[in-house]
Amino acid sequence: MTLKYITRTVWILSLVSLFTDTASEMLYPIMPIYLKSIGFSIVLIGILEGVAEATAGLSKGYFGKLSDHSRRRVPFVQIGYVLSAISKPMMGFFIYPLWIFFARTIDRFGKGIRTGARDAILSDEATPQTKGKVFGFHRALDTCGAVLGPALALLYLYVYPQDYRTLFFIAFIPGLIAVFASLYLKDKKQTALTEKNVISFFSFLGYWKGSPLIYRKVVIGLLTFTLFNSSDVFLLLKAKESGLSDTMVIGVYIFYNLVYALFALPMGIIADKVGLKKIFIIGLTLFATVYFGMSANANIYVYFGLFFLYGIYGAATEGISKAWISNITDKKDTATAIGTYSGFQSVCTMLASSLAGLIWYQFGATATFITTGIATLLVVSYFLIAIPSPVANKTATNESIRRPR
Repeated sequence: MTLKYITRTVWILSLVSLFTDTASEMLYPIMPIYLKSIGFSIVLIGILEGVAEATAGLSKGYFGKLSDHSRRRVPFVQIGYVLSAISKPMMGFFIYPLWIFFARTIDRFGKGIRTGARDAILSDEATPQTKGKVFGFHRALDTCGAVLGPALALLYLYVYPQDYRTLFFIAFIPGLIAVFASLYLKDKKQTALTEKNVISFFSFLGYWKGSPLIYRKVVIGLLTFTLFNSSDVFLLLKAKESGLSDTMVIGVYIFYNLVYALFALPMGIIADKVGLKKIFIIGLTLFATVYFGMSANANIYVYFGLFFLYGIYGAATEGISKAWISNITDKKDTATAIGTYSGFQSVCTMLASSLAGLIWYQFGATATFITTGIATLLVVSYFLIAIPSPVANKTATNESIRRPR
């Protein structure tokens, strides 16, 4: 039975992520509307999101390295979730641009602090043969928050139309529940490091040079894909331009997250049996199919079909990629490895959305989606050729994790 592999710690972390994501996703659909209502221009919204994501991206690697160095995980997780929780009401209190920038950055900074440590805890709670299940279970509950959040926001706005500011205070409630749940987490006893080296903010970049070759190969492929994997906003914008109402657009977004949540654990179970790499490649193939389909579609029923496939893609890639990384790196460097990847990933995500926006502006939506689809198939070819399959579902051998001298 699959749930026997899910420990108390995994349950707590998954529930913490569920409540935090409920709070965040409650605000995601209305954030651009709210910011425009208080005087933010499209350009200023773009700058705000860029600064926020850059903050999260750069801090993930540093705090992942710091977690590994200190041999502690839980304090990083708890502080990260506290910052994300308090940022919600902060955005509702004042409407001054500098305050909004500060509050949004605090939210993303919290994500940067907790990501590497949290994923390292998940990795420590699993064996190489159960990583897919554990990460899949966590992603399933996390994504349930992406279903509950927008649904609650829709329900509230149906009763109180355009009362956006109150939602920021309501979102504080699930965020606070997540913080209290995180208090039940306990660090495992580990031998402290004898050396007291100071960790500089960019010291995690040194890990890249000394990391296992297989890690660098896998991450290069993942980051190349990320460069073309723009924000989901572009998919929703295409659906909106095709004639879907605002309610239907949010509805299709909720549907996508529901599919993602339902398939995350099954995909993890299958990945543990057939290999993490195989499932990840299947996920990328589905992603390419969705983007090729979006380039030509204008039918509401086809959109629901494409977002169904998009949900399976998410289930087959997000948790799987981190499980894969944790299996090909040394256990003592797990947070650094995942944090370094997540940091680079955030930067690439920013560039991806900028690139997609530029192509859309110059050549139209169809060109944007076709370009992304073709690039994804090239990444699939890279993984098939450059990455040996056995590494996907086995413990990293001494050879694979040996550092170059």
